[in-house]
Amino acid sequence: MKPYFHLVPRSTEYPYLSRQHTLPNFGTVWHYHPELELHYIIRGEGVRFVGDNISNFDAGELLLLGENLPHMWRCDRQYFEGNPNVTAEAIVIHFLADFMGTDFLMKKEATAIGSLYERAQSGLIIYGKTKEKIVELMRKSVEEEGIDRLINILNMVHILANSKETAKITSGLAAYHPDKDETDRINKVYHYILSNYREEISLEEVASIAHLSVTSFCRYFKMMTKKTFRDFLIEVRISHAKRLLIENDLPTTESICFESGFNNRSNFFRHFKRITGCTPIEYRQRYLYENVFG
Repeated sequence: MKPYFHLVPRSTEYPYLSRQHTLPNFGTVWHYHPELELHYIIRGEGVRFVGDNISNFDAGELLLLGENLPHMWRCDRQYFEGNPNVTAEAIVIHFLADFMGTDFLMKKEATAIGSLYERAQSGLIIYGKTKEKIVELMRKSVEEEGIDRLINILNMVHILANSKETAKITSGLAAYHPDKDETDRINKVYHYILSNYREEISLEEVASIAHLSVTSFCRYFKMMTKKTFRDFLIEVRISHAKRLLIENDLPTTESICFESGFNNRSNFFRHFKRITGCTPIEYRQRYLYENVFG
């Protein structure tokens, strides 16, 4: 899926930017930028899209995204209802790979950093003691300026480059150079699916959004996303179901099935196990064991 190019609002004088922002939500634009990005969620939950990966996100998540890696954090429905008491908050640091100078990565001492940047092309989840150290430094970075902020960011990169407490997000590397017309078209389709996945969406309906015939749309969507339309829709629905199971918003798996857009339990259970490797009940029990009792 081709994303929008996003112009990071940093000064042209500095190849890096640190900011903490509170917003109604994290937006709905699938985008990429040449800067690497450290992203720490303070408040907010929903579904995140990084490369070819679709997963839930929650407060406390810390990611490192590589250059030109497409991404989007789509907050849950309540963040779009205009309630001033429901807001999303994050600390975001953007920096160019050569933020320490054009020959920075050529130095022998930067070998591990070059390796980190390569791994970040797949997106990295950061956890454990490394996460604690990076979050503390990110909070400081927001308040710092000039050389202090530069040193702080270099320190974060150094810690990450020498840490084993990271895990890849996507199945491969992804860098895009978007065509505006194609980007506009896929984003309209993409946001229509995210807004209506609880309902039955026909191929004719979604093809009309893209101004294509059904046959052309199926070919187009597979070319752009490397997934069929149905597979993509099912992944979005399963991500929503996983959140409901964790938060226990609904009392039964049957209720979760229908709230997630599935029209019968057998389809829901079959797709859930295919994607997650376990049943909905097992998924909930595993989460409770790892995050509550673990």
